[in-house]
Amino acid sequence: MEVRIQSIHFDASEQLQSFIQKKTAKLEKYYDDIKKVEVSLKVVKPETAENKEAGVKVLVPNGELYANKICDTFEEAIDVCVEALEKQLVKYKEKQRNK
Repeated sequence: MEVRIQSIHFDASEQLQSFIQKKTAKLEKYYDDIKKVEVSLKVVKPETAENKEAGVKVLVPNGELYANKICDTFEEAIDVCVEALEKQLVKYKEKQRNK
């Protein structure tokens, strides 16, 4: 599974990138045939407390799943996105099974 991390208007630290790799790798437990995971990170203006936006797109055969969240930290946003995607992958897998 390929993970692409795109940080818009800033450079994501090595620590943040490895955190994202680790979190997105867990998605494979829910669905085996994930082609690619695209993560986009951006800081929302103005500089408020909750200004870290993370969008995670999971590309699967015949479709894609997406979650987007704005939180205090990128780690928190990624956590919430991955949780949402876990639920989506379980639903997607059920639908595939019922076909």
